Amino acid sequence: MPSCPALMISAPASGQGKTSVTAAIATQARRQGRRVRVFKTGPDYLDPMILERASGAPVYQLDLFMGGLAHCQALLAQAAAVADLILVEGVMGLFDGEPSSADLAAAFGLPVLAVLDASAMAQTFAALATGLARYRSDIRVAGVVANRVGSESHARMVAQGLPQDLPLVAALRRQPELSLPERHLGLVQALELQGLDAQLQAWADAWETGCLLGQGLEAALAPVDFQAPAQPDHGQPLAGRCIAIARDACFSFIYPANVDCLRGLGAELRFFSPLAGEALPDCEALWLPGGYPELHAQALADHPSFFAALRRHQAAGKPLLAECGGLLVLLEQLTDAEGKTWPLAGLLPGTGRMQTRLSALGLQSIAWPEGELRGHSFHYSTMETPLTGIALAVNPNGGKTCESLYQQGAIRASYIHHYFPANAGAVAQFFGA
Repeated sequence: MPSCPALMISAPASGQGKTSVTAAIATQARRQGRRVRVFKTGPDYLDPMILERASGAPVYQLDLFMGGLAHCQALLAQAAAVADLILVEGVMGLFDGEPSSADLAAAFGLPVLAVLDASAMAQTFAALATGLARYRSDIRVAGVVANRVGSESHARMVAQGLPQDLPLVAALRRQPELSLPERHLGLVQALELQGLDAQLQAWADAWETGCLLGQGLEAALAPVDFQAPAQPDHGQPLAGRCIAIARDACFSFIYPANVDCLRGLGAELRFFSPLAGEALPDCEALWLPGGYPELHAQALADHPSFFAALRRHQAAGKPLLAECGGLLVLLEQLTDAEGKTWPLAGLLPGTGRMQTRLSALGLQSIAWPEGELRGHSFHYSTMETPLTGIALAVNPNGGKTCESLYQQGAIRASYIHHYFPANAGAVAQFFGA
């Protein structure tokens, strides 16, 4: 059973600084020569891009709904076998959602490091931190980080009243210049941030300085045992088949576990960039993942050969899976947030329109013809189409977001970002058809 020091980085709410603290710890640990593996709780694409640059390794999702307990257990055990430190960034607040970050911490015995924005409080910091630590008896909050303190004296004030078993690990000075830019889906993609590597080093420097005002990371770290479960053997039904995958700033929402799943099923994967004008590779199937077509509509229009290649792929009856932004690209046109309308591939009837407010959000379970798939939805666009969905998703938390699955010929399209390991057999049947 592999064992490795591990921490869940969580907070009482979003916006407290979880991502920057996680990235800072990972960067500083790498500077010390430690091998770091970072995970992200729940469905997220943007934070993992930042954390991958910080850790130097792919960042996988841990989601008890999408992947299930055994899948998450296997990912952690694989990481523990090669890492000196495991970090798991939580989602929203520690107890928010079903399943929550706390549920994940309890399932795997992960000690929790709570990050609190201390900028507008003093001694109340200890009350809030103690409340987080005592709220559930099945998790252990091993330490706290005071983020955005104004001075050393402010750091001393927020530490007053903390119980002995809840150490102040670090107090980080307020530095607005170290904030990352955001857009409607969250942080800007890592590949768009020219100075990201320098910023990660600055975060690590701030972390080292902040630890001098606390007891340091070692005060919260403890080794955790991770048991590797038996994994299902699906064979290699996609052996000898090539799947092309669009991957660039327009098509960037790709879970590493999905790529691993396809390769594990025997598929040869060929990545290409439509934005760069790269030709669609020779393939038996195609995956258009989500991303930002609304930001790159001009670049897509500058490379009409991409749309022509999609039409040839469709005419040949080859499987094509399009998710969220990939779905929008297959429509006839898209109106961006500024009201400009762009022509698109026209493989599916209908139009898309960007909004300034969130249109849909939630975990999703949907019955493909081959079996149940799980995933999530998060988008600011709306779509009008005469197509009738072949299935309607169920939201496990009872939310209003319930996306449709559309099929036309060998095209299957939805706003859902599917998590392939949820049902590798169903994925293999579709791409192998």
